Amino acid sequence: MYNISLKTAYFPAQTDAEIHDITIGNLLRKIAAKYPDAIAVQEIDNSGLNARAYTYAELLTQSEQLALALSSRFQLGEKIVVWAPNQPEWILMEYACALAGLVLVTANPSFQAKELRYVLEQSGAVALFYVAEFRGNPMAGIAGEALARNEHIREQVLLTDQAAMLHQANPDQAATLPMVCPQDAAQIQYTSGTTGFPKGATLSHRNLHNNARLFADRVGVNQQSVWANFMPLFHTAGCATGTLGCLQAGCRMLLIRQFNADSLAELIEREGVTTFFAVPTMLVALLESLAKTPRDMTSMHSITSGGAPVAPDLVRHVKAQLGCHFQSAFGQTESSPMISLNHPDVSLDEICTSAGQPLPQCEVSIRSPEDNSALGIGEVGEICTRSYAVMLGYHANEAATQAAIDTEGWLHTGDWGKLDEKGFIRVTGRLKDMIIRGGENRFPAEIEYVLITHDSVAEVAVVGLPDEKWGEIIAAFVRTENNQPLDDQALHAHCREYLSAQKTPTDWVQVESFPLTGSGKMQKFVLRERYLAREYGEI
Repeated sequence: MYNISLKTAYFPAQTDAEIHDITIGNLLRKIAAKYPDAIAVQEIDNSGLNARAYTYAELLTQSEQLALALSSRFQLGEKIVVWAPNQPEWILMEYACALAGLVLVTANPSFQAKELRYVLEQSGAVALFYVAEFRGNPMAGIAGEALARNEHIREQVLLTDQAAMLHQANPDQAATLPMVCPQDAAQIQYTSGTTGFPKGATLSHRNLHNNARLFADRVGVNQQSVWANFMPLFHTAGCATGTLGCLQAGCRMLLIRQFNADSLAELIEREGVTTFFAVPTMLVALLESLAKTPRDMTSMHSITSGGAPVAPDLVRHVKAQLGCHFQSAFGQTESSPMISLNHPDVSLDEICTSAGQPLPQCEVSIRSPEDNSALGIGEVGEICTRSYAVMLGYHANEAATQAAIDTEGWLHTGDWGKLDEKGFIRVTGRLKDMIIRGGENRFPAEIEYVLITHDSVAEVAVVGLPDEKWGEIIAAFVRTENNQPLDDQALHAHCREYLSAQKTPTDWVQVESFPLTGSGKMQKFVLRERYLAREYGEI
């Protein structure tokens, strides 16, 4: 942990680690030369069994072979959409595009035609690499609909068609790989688009691999680590933090198609998993699985979580059942994505109430949304960051880029938060999720943290609902432990022990599950829409 004492809400960049200027492709070459026979990627199939495996030498050879094929068909800097779930071909495309100087554009395999069409057209993509079907989603048919009247797409290729993947445009002329620079764009990652159209964050080689390395270093990943990666590859948590984090250390990544608590528990025992990233919902499911079928968890070293408040009891149970560190994090796609992460040795309170100190070489400032001035210690404002990890900008959207990155280089995250004197970031909620009740600002994260400490609450989301008198009222959507009946009077009394009456929810809604993005983040706007549509009963 950094021994620091702040006077204002500004955390200066710590220089205990360097920023490396190397491309993702050259980093793969470097690691493959150092650990040629080490397993880089082990595919885990839908049954939880080991499938295809690649050493670092094999991963490099196949990635370079694919990169040469792509270079014969596409020009430096052209955009390629990859639309598929977690599978080795996705990883090969990630490295091949990096080696060929192509920009990989990620797409969620649950997309429907309208969503896929938007990504294809807004990115200016020239090719779509995809799978025919995933989890009942007829992707081949959807692709045909989305590509109708698209004059820019030159190829649509099934990732399972090896001949098409490796096709050389000019077989009589050997393709060559272009010169690629660390500052070149490597990926376009589309934000979840909870309001308006999604924006494509353009991330460079330098952005992505440095952020993954500094995150993995704080987690304690090394060459002997085994990282279970079930975070979706279309999101930075999967293809950047996970995939490139493993690459830095030359360790083994277990590539898992989709999360299943029972399979993960068995996998930890069988494969000696040491680390993974998971949202709290996944951890609750894992503990429930272990309660039914105890497993040997002694290999586990650290779990990282983010995206939702973490109940102290959940942290205690995870540490007790798995015997490992628990590290809470904060980030966003536009920062490649990790901004802060708790060190392994912090207190339970710091794990549950903060997202840790910023990663090395990353400045953080809490700033006033009114005049962009820096605030004081403990004051709530917008969390802003400035570092090597800040995106190049939003693709083909200069207005949005200028709105997100100010003239001093600060990325405005859109999250409310505060800094304490030790530099711990405490996230209080999204700017758009802030509740304005009777003209006063209410921060959902503060209320959620109080509620999550109640024994009956498994998960909670606090949302503002429209009200004629107050402008907005505070509603709590609660998933109870074991789906027991919700006791709103007990929860109201619990809130009043810690919060003023004005911060205590007035509406209580029991839910069995929450709407989530593909990366596991809760979609509060969907809760609000469903409530107003009376899907949870009469208003």
